[in-house]
Amino acid sequence: MSEQPPPVFTIEKIYVKDLSLEVPNAPQIFLEREQPQVEVQLNTSAKKVDEGIYESTLSITVTSKVGEKTAFLIEVSEAGIFQLRNIPDADLESVLGIACPNIIFPYAREVISDVLVRAGFPPMLLAPVNFEALFQQQKQATAQAAQSVTH
Repeated sequence: MSEQPPPVFTIEKIYVKDLSLEVPNAPQIFLEREQPQVEVQLNTSAKKVDEGIYESTLSITVTSKVGEKTAFLIEVSEAGIFQLRNIPDADLESVLGIACPNIIFPYAREVISDVLVRAGFPPMLLAPVNFEALFQQQKQATAQAAQSVTH
């Protein structure tokens, strides 16, 4: 009877893969007194890099507007390289779609806050994200899209 080797989950590297900041209406936007409206969009993706090595990427776009004027637009893709070995295929997708983004999120949140301060805006901390719910929504959307193609 052969024993299964224990699962391996290690973080090899966390890094900023892409970063963009736009402040199209500076300097006038800094004189506005109206409360800005903020919109946050999140997206996750993962890919196999090598045997047992995966890259998980969390992309966040934050747009702030005062009326019709854009105060700032930040796009950050924070990524991580993870070693995942001896994890059942059935669990691998959820590890990459839930566990890895949970690890990456605080780093992305810090980058966004730091960039905002450097751009002359007050710091902003993004609210925690339920990546499990986001993962389930993405799976349902993918299943519905596949179903509509076959019908």
